[in-house]
Amino acid sequence: MDASFERIGAPDAADAPFAPPLSPVVLSVPHAGRDYPAGLLAALRLPPAALVVLEDRHVDAVAHAARTVETMLVQRAPRAWIDLNRSEHERDPRVDEGARPQAQPAASAKLRSGLGLVPRRAGSAGDLWRRRFSAAEVTARIAQDHRPYHDALAATLVAARARFGIAVLIDVHSMPPIGAHAQVVLGDRFGQSSAGRFVARLEAEAAAMGITSALNTPYAGGHILERHAAPAEGVHAIQLEIDRSLYLDHRLDQPGPGFARTVALLRRMLAAVEDEALAGDATGVALAAE
Repeated sequence: MDASFERIGAPDAADAPFAPPLSPVVLSVPHAGRDYPAGLLAALRLPPAALVVLEDRHVDAVAHAARTVETMLVQRAPRAWIDLNRSEHERDPRVDEGARPQAQPAASAKLRSGLGLVPRRAGSAGDLWRRRFSAAEVTARIAQDHRPYHDALAATLVAARARFGIAVLIDVHSMPPIGAHAQVVLGDRFGQSSAGRFVARLEAEAAAMGITSALNTPYAGGHILERHAAPAEGVHAIQLEIDRSLYLDHRLDQPGPGFARTVALLRRMLAAVEDEALAGDATGVALAAE
């Protein structure tokens, strides 16, 4: 595979891998990848369509359309290949010969349910793979796809904080419809990954557009927030889950009639977070100390 993610920076510096950020807000889209390697498909015991349930289907299109000057990372490699929102240690011995459960912390709920670093299951379709992957195969995916994305994201957040005194990561995902509960779910790891004022601004923008939101239920944020958020040091991070029925067609497959409205929602959210981030003094020290 070629580079498994794209990094979009300032519009006039698209070829510079670490162009100076023009906003304290950084976007990450880790689960929308659709570039399925032939080797992965050959190992699949189910039809390729079974993998779609693992995708944050076309939420990258929403993020691309909503973004203006924010630096954004978008993963091209699919979640079925490797899940960027899982730790390198969340390796499932049922699909990964290199997993060493005895050397790992207690298995997370996601890992136990088959959604580890290399997912074992997708929805109710059952086990995905014909075989276990070798330790070398999974180690290569970590080295080639997982670490580079996280290294680039960390460098981008450092650059944003250096320029603005603060950085705010919006980790963009999509979710299946969850009924009347909410159309948008914000995750801040129960207050650990972000100052509450950023969450409040996001909630207010959703409400202004008549969109219901929930906080941390059922999604509180995963490894990306755990790894990159450091509010005491001026790096805040929020996971944003968007109901796919807001922007996809009735089959939840292609962009639908609500796409433009969802883009407008995300654009308003990004602007609100940037406004909040820049509301402090010129150095951002007061903001970072919250």
